[in-house]
Amino acid sequence: MRFLIACFCLAILAVSAHGAIVADHTGVAEFDQIPSSVFQQIRNDCDFFYGHTSHGSQIMTGLDMLEAEDPVLYAQPSFHEVSDDLGHNGDTSWVQPTRDWLDAHPECNVVMWSWCGGCSDNTEQGIATYLSAMTQLEFDYPDVLFVYMTGHLDGTGPGGNLYRSNNQIREYCLAGDKVLFDFADIESWDPDGVYYPDETDACNWCYDWCDVHDCPGCGGCAHSHCFNCYLKGKGFWWMMARASGWTPSGVDDAATVAPFALLGSHPNPFNPVTDIVVTVNRPGVGSLSVFDLLGSRVATLAEGHFEVGTHSYPWDGADDAGRPLESGVYICRLKLNDDSRATKLVLIK
Repeated sequence: MRFLIACFCLAILAVSAHGAIVADHTGVAEFDQIPSSVFQQIRNDCDFFYGHTSHGSQIMTGLDMLEAEDPVLYAQPSFHEVSDDLGHNGDTSWVQPTRDWLDAHPECNVVMWSWCGGCSDNTEQGIATYLSAMTQLEFDYPDVLFVYMTGHLDGTGPGGNLYRSNNQIREYCLAGDKVLFDFADIESWDPDGVYYPDETDACNWCYDWCDVHDCPGCGGCAHSHCFNCYLKGKGFWWMMARASGWTPSGVDDAATVAPFALLGSHPNPFNPVTDIVVTVNRPGVGSLSVFDLLGSRVATLAEGHFEVGTHSYPWDGADDAGRPLESGVYICRLKLNDDSRATKLVLIK
């Protein structure tokens, strides 16, 4: 089993080098491209821990619907489900049960936690607490894939607090090359590519869509229409297929390799100094900066023209004014020309 976990993690690292994996409505549209061998690979290699309550159950209902369509092809991988969610502002009560399960079950290599309304009434700092806790788990369990999630739609639209919270999560995942299940985005688009920015978790457009299309039924989709759950099931399989190394047609992974690599930092965690290592394959103009978990730039380590070669940049855990920063998780991002990569830094004092 540990060999399978190692192989799976190598695939994750190979894909992550090309950027974040975001399961949204565009991924759902590519579901039918996934080869049957990839579904089997996921079943063989992946063992899931999933914390969710009613809204998060929509993914499981969608997986049930797909398995009912084809019990062989869409047979589900192993899941351990916990009846809990990410809570509300600053709640980290979900962290210890995750650690307890991973410590007792080394075969588990994928962790997912969903929201159940907690994004709608959250604050910027509360979301940052969630992101920081997930990042710390990634650091402590490097052989486990942690899936981030956005919160479900609540009808408040682009000007509402939910959109702010979800965008904070999206930006963090894109900057840090995370795996994100974009719950809200899947609810926001119909298969024709029509966008419903003011939709709710009920997925009212699903009723109109299924009035004129052949949609599968189900025994009940919590808070929503069965088609919403069905799409989320497809989004899950697409996400894991991408994480396992599969590439949809029309996407040339080799062509998207960045002309540079951010190789991480040594040591990490660190105190008092760490060296960030960068390899540049093609020269360009950009910057190497450190951000806190709220997205604020705290230090600029290099800026301007980057020459070809491998370079090391020291950081002493201070901001640009020389003031020492508090212990915690920071994001180091290299932006070069029109591309960027990020890695996490853990400062311990």
